[in-house]
Amino acid sequence: MTTTTYIYMVRHGDSLKTSGNERSRTLSAQGEKDAQRVTQRLLDEGIDTLYSSPYTRAVDTIAGLAGALGKEIHRVEDLKEKCWTEDDRTLQDPELYPFLEQMFTEPDFVLEDGGESNRVCKERAVKALKEILRNHPDERIVIGTHGMVMTLMMNEFAEEYGLDFLMQTSKPDIYRMEMKDGVLSHVQRMPLDD
Repeated sequence: MTTTTYIYMVRHGDSLKTSGNERSRTLSAQGEKDAQRVTQRLLDEGIDTLYSSPYTRAVDTIAGLAGALGKEIHRVEDLKEKCWTEDDRTLQDPELYPFLEQMFTEPDFVLEDGGESNRVCKERAVKALKEILRNHPDERIVIGTHGMVMTLMMNEFAEEYGLDFLMQTSKPDIYRMEMKDGVLSHVQRMPLDD
C-alpha cells in the first residue's frame, strides 16, 4: 500500500540581520506580516503536524499557523540553518554571496573561520527529515526552515534543487513536496497572496 506524505517547506519571513547570532534573529515588521500570509495560505491545507528549525525567525513564521490549528511546533536542532561560522554569527549577504557557488561545487568547502560544509549540513538535516517522514506517513507536515538548509534537503531528492533554485527563492516561500513511499513525486511552489 502506497503512503503519500506532504512536506510543506516554509522558508521564514523577512528577518533582521542586526543580531550577532543566527539563532536569536527575529522577524522584521515585514516578517511579521509575512508570517500572517503563511498562516492564511496553509490554514485550510489539513496540516497534521508542525516541525521547525529552533531558530527564532523560523519558529515565529509558523507560530500563527500552529496557534490557529491548536498544535505545537516540534523544534529539531538538526533542522537549523547551515552554520556559516564556528560561532554561528550572522553574516551579511555581501560576506556570504561570493562563496555560494564554491559551496555548491565543492561540498566540503567551509568559510575560513569555521562553520559547516554543505555536505555536513545536508547530512544532519536530511537525517532529521527522513525521521520525520518515517514517523508521519500519510500526513501533511509543515517544516519551518531557511533558504540554504531547505535547498540542501530538497536536493537529496532531486538534483535540480541547487544554487540556482536557492537564488530564486523568496522570504517567505512555501514549497509543497509530495512524497510517495519516501520518493519525491512532485513539488509545487505555493504562491502567497500579497
